[in-house]
Amino acid sequence: MTIAVPTMGESVAEGSIGTWHRKSGDAVKKDELLVEIETDKVAVEIVAPADGVLEIVEAEGATVTPGQAIGRISGSGAGAASAPAAAAATPSAKAGASDIPLSPSVQRIVAENNLDPKAIQGSGKDGRILKGDALEAAATPTPAPAAAAPPQASVAASAPRADQPRENRVKMTRLRQTIARRLKESQNTAAQLTTFNEVDMTAVMALRSQYKEAFEKRHGVKLGFMSFFTKAIVAALQEMPAVNAEIDGTDIVYKNHYDIGVAVGTEKGLVVPVLRDADQLSLAGIEKGIAALGKAARDGDLTLDQLQGGTFTITNGGTYGSLMSTPILNAPQSGILGMHNIVQRPMAINGEVVIRPMMYLALSYDHRIVDGKDAVTFLVRVKDLLEDPARALLDL
Repeated sequence: MTIAVPTMGESVAEGSIGTWHRKSGDAVKKDELLVEIETDKVAVEIVAPADGVLEIVEAEGATVTPGQAIGRISGSGAGAASAPAAAAATPSAKAGASDIPLSPSVQRIVAENNLDPKAIQGSGKDGRILKGDALEAAATPTPAPAAAAPPQASVAASAPRADQPRENRVKMTRLRQTIARRLKESQNTAAQLTTFNEVDMTAVMALRSQYKEAFEKRHGVKLGFMSFFTKAIVAALQEMPAVNAEIDGTDIVYKNHYDIGVAVGTEKGLVVPVLRDADQLSLAGIEKGIAALGKAARDGDLTLDQLQGGTFTITNGGTYGSLMSTPILNAPQSGILGMHNIVQRPMAINGEVVIRPMMYLALSYDHRIVDGKDAVTFLVRVKDLLEDPARALLDL
């Protein structure tokens, strides 16, 4: 039985073979994870189509296309059937979740944190260890075993770079190559400009603090800042349609829908899943949608449809402590809003100096479509709606 590369979406013409979890000649079981195909946008898992013995046709790193054979399963399951018997005959062999291959993201977490996969409780199908399980294990401190004091001579051996090369050359993943290419294309194509403003987060923080417990109890999701920002952005886009448009040749395409991309940093790189029809969602709907997209991004479960068709993007560098930045456009979109860290700063209010929680906002826009006046007006509108959330309720 042939193991072929599946169709990976209309816009994906090729991919690269990741790490094979089994070697040629290994007995495998049906639906066992064999390898991942890395594409420009997502990683596609390939599982065994039947029990049998694996024969690898395409090696790791090879470029493959949909429908191409990358391996074969032979033996009609005889090899796989003999594997459990052999394992049973060996008293020291362990069966269970620890025998299930680890995904590349889990492997990296295990290696970087020196974890024992057998000690991690998997929450996936058949006890499979998911990325969240590995992260939780890495965050849980383990007591160091008692050991004799090392001899004095070992101190010198622990010096920096004592057993490490001065350089490591690692091939870029296909996703990282795509990120690099698209960012540079965006810079080369669009006439990018960034305008800044600052927003007083007092009102939003007070509203969130007052209702967060009741909101979570009612809707089953925490009330964060992203829903307020998304609502404000949609209202501003409705007033400034050029910021929600894109250039197609010599035409400007104005979008009458508001599909907001939310930049998410993952282990493999930056991805921008899209929250569809944000203008039709409540605060709770926005929070639930963004939470689901973020989880899917971190777990590597995003689909191609979830990564395409955004009309505007939000990126939040504040989660990493960024005070200010100039975000790069997510082509072919004409606008991206950068959120940043909330910092207590002295502000002059009605002739008095008071301490307020302030955030810098940055709007990068395509000057070919968006005039400076429209960009500044858009950002001021977002600022006004955040500083006085009641304006959105009253449609002011």
